[in-house]
Amino acid sequence: MNPMKSASLTALQVLQDAPVIPVIVLTDVSHAVPMARALVAGGIRMLEVTLRTPQALACIEAIAKEVPEAVVGAGTVRSVADAKAAAKAGALFAVSPGFTPAVSQACRDEGLCLLPGVATGSEIMMALEEGYTELKFFPAMQAGGPAMLKAWGGPFFDVRFCPTGGVTAQNAAEFLNLSNVACVGGSWPVPADALAQGDWTRIEKLAREARQLKLR
Repeated sequence: MNPMKSASLTALQVLQDAPVIPVIVLTDVSHAVPMARALVAGGIRMLEVTLRTPQALACIEAIAKEVPEAVVGAGTVRSVADAKAAAKAGALFAVSPGFTPAVSQACRDEGLCLLPGVATGSEIMMALEEGYTELKFFPAMQAGGPAMLKAWGGPFFDVRFCPTGGVTAQNAAEFLNLSNVACVGGSWPVPADALAQGDWTRIEKLAREARQLKLR
């Protein structure tokens, strides 16, 4: 039994579990469980399955039911309906590309831990007003990259970020070296070609390498 499933999950727990949260796009439900098992075997438990495909909710449900060692969340949560559907499917956390009070309230109503997305100082202030101090910086590279996060370290000294969007195995360390970065989000541990080929050994290897990335 995963201990995180018996208590209320916090955003900080999601961010601090491993250096990388994989951002996963699934189009085949049969891939969900073996993929999740491969990631867990490689040391990655927090799995963000994005709601970008018609199969996403079924994939979340399969992982939630069949891979108890994983903590599955829903990414690309953009609406109240998304939050409700994710919770019903068994997601334990939600990741949104932006921030709205409506999505925030829906996640609270559904018992979903939310990691809201921000790209500007004003959005950070809105999230702080709603009580969020752990935020997704998205799209990280396009919105200013490590330099922007360094600049935010002064006025938003009490916020921890998960930069996502353009983060790769090659530049992840630059983000992880920043004091206000708790982890990064990226798709590279679950490449589309590895999924298509059912290459779970490769995904486990990539997860293991991601797990070994170091914070400061």
